[in-house]
Amino acid sequence: MPPPRTRGTALRQRLAELRGPDVPAKALDARALAALAANPGCERRAILDGAGVNKAALAGALGAPSAFGQSQFALTRGNAFEARVKADGGAELLRLVHEKLDPAAEPPTEARVPDLTAAGPQGRTARTALELREAVEHPGAWTLLDHPMLALDVAGSPAFLEPDAVVVHPDGSWTVVEIKSFPLLDGSADPAKVGAAARQAAVYVLALEEVAKHLDPAPRVRHRILLVCPRDFSNLPAASAVDIRKQRAVTARQLARLTRIEDIADELPEGTCFSPELPAEELTAAVESVPATYAPECLSACELAFHCRGRSREAGAVTTLGRPARAELGGLETVEDVLAAARGEAGDPGDPAVAALRRAAALRAEALEAACR
Repeated sequence: MPPPRTRGTALRQRLAELRGPDVPAKALDARALAALAANPGCERRAILDGAGVNKAALAGALGAPSAFGQSQFALTRGNAFEARVKADGGAELLRLVHEKLDPAAEPPTEARVPDLTAAGPQGRTARTALELREAVEHPGAWTLLDHPMLALDVAGSPAFLEPDAVVVHPDGSWTVVEIKSFPLLDGSADPAKVGAAARQAAVYVLALEEVAKHLDPAPRVRHRILLVCPRDFSNLPAASAVDIRKQRAVTARQLARLTRIEDIADELPEGTCFSPELPAEELTAAVESVPATYAPECLSACELAFHCRGRSREAGAVTTLGRPARAELGGLETVEDVLAAARGEAGDPGDPAVAALRRAAALRAEALEAACR
């Protein structure tokens, strides 16, 4: 067995070959990681994200582009709001953390805001860990880390993550801060958007816990994060404490289930490449060489969803009906299998799913017969 450094170098070289010659890797951010954790059985997404493939460009080259990402206006508005929240050394942000999460602590009249500048993601990750250690070793003060860099192992490959902010409390505990541009209307926000923010923050919490493990004693990473949004229709910040224990547990479990990226890469045919510059036929063959696990939920989480949905429909896969229906149908994998089982032409009568389908078909036939009388 080759030493870890050799094995790691070989894997990085292999992933670079999958992207294509001279194609820069697309960083795996927390949003993509949360979506990947929501569908851990999809080897296609795992290898594409692990290799840093630009899935939006890939989807366009496959003829199934997706309208993904924020508009330039939304990005500009979000950046302006974040700058306002962090102005004056993060005074307003720290006030909100104190008010919503730690009112018993001393008010943050002043705080330490260290410079996290360093060369490359590895350098920034090391600098972040150093500043977190420094803050823990000198308790009693507030510390604000603006856009720190964290690392998390994902299926054997490191992912570098950049939360909006991390706050170190006077007692040494750590809090993740998420700053979003969607509004809090009368103190509440769109539940779907809050849920997405919570899943994203759960990834950051897991990465922070990895940093905390290397400190003695390990500081507490709080499982209540601060979500900061504009109040009503203004540009004034409002905040809410969000408990992400459930999202953290689910994300940790799902990430642990991911097949190691090197195992997926080893199964690919020699010469496989996902460069959008390849001819359409060759590119399609490369993508189809990796199994996908499509579900309707992918449409809101993956740039390749339209391509995978088309293939799933062509195959008549029951996954196009959604995960709940797929779970109820047991070993019946295609719509044709389901219809044949319902008609009594195939399937084991002792299978609960087959029995339920035949009973439903019989009831439907009785209802139609009664309606025709």
